[in-house]
Amino acid sequence: MGRKIILPGGAGLVGQNLVARLAARGYRNLVVLDKHRANLDVLRRVQPGVTVEYADLAEPGEWARHFTDGATVVMLQAQIGGNDWQDFVRNNVDATRHQLDIIKEQPNTRLVAISSSVVVSVADDFYTRSKREQEAMVLASGIACPVLRPTLMFGWFDRKHLGWLSRFMSRVPVFPIPGHGRYMRQPLYVGDFCSVIMGCIEDPTIDGVFNISGHEEVDYIDIIREIKRVTRSRTPIVRIPYSAFYGLLWVWGKFDDNPPFTTQQLAALVARDSFEVIDWPGRFKVRSTPFAKAIDETFNDPKYSNVVLEF
Repeated sequence: MGRKIILPGGAGLVGQNLVARLAARGYRNLVVLDKHRANLDVLRRVQPGVTVEYADLAEPGEWARHFTDGATVVMLQAQIGGNDWQDFVRNNVDATRHQLDIIKEQPNTRLVAISSSVVVSVADDFYTRSKREQEAMVLASGIACPVLRPTLMFGWFDRKHLGWLSRFMSRVPVFPIPGHGRYMRQPLYVGDFCSVIMGCIEDPTIDGVFNISGHEEVDYIDIIREIKRVTRSRTPIVRIPYSAFYGLLWVWGKFDDNPPFTTQQLAALVARDSFEVIDWPGRFKVRSTPFAKAIDETFNDPKYSNVVLEF
């Protein structure tokens, strides 16, 4: 298929999965812009036919030349973790502003904006604040587009969520769980989310805000048990007091500028969020993969399960 698809922030979890599925569907004019050099190298190796370019989207630059009129832009860039507020501002707010300014000047360019379920969360952390500001900016831009709000995602190339947890489980003598571990999650298989995005790419009439939540409610401790099952791990799962877990993360954050899990994310984990579940399989004509099957595909796919992105 000849339409140009531009993926700002496309070297991360969603982007790597989306490129794999777009390529399998026959799309050939794919452009990925990202500033994570190691993960760009992974993408070049795994998907050699894709145009891949280093770009800091928070700064005006040569990357803007790819935004030709008539292209489709899937805005994926996101700062998810970290302890520096300015990183969230640059990657979630400033980078979005630059792209919107370009798209406004090109009336035939299609935008698919990736927001997050956290914009309606009870949590209050750097990620949540910056994503709320980002979504508000998109909605105020006047650009007709779908705005997709996924919940916690997992799948191939997952370096920050379940993928990191599985690697951590393989390296430690015991796997710690904060408190009782009964923190309800609505995990979304990224393969399903990519199908939703492709539906938006292929149907230009779709616009509005859509909550794309996982259709199964799964407690955090049961997610960990499923990871243990499909990876055949023998690591014991041990509950530890919430305060002790928080303290360990706080100390970790003092020695790591980009920790895999922060005290803010711990607070969000236990915040008791429950997100709206709509019939997105019916709306976008896609399937919802059962959680157990999606976990198995994530960790046991012969082609992609062993491809690991840098944190």
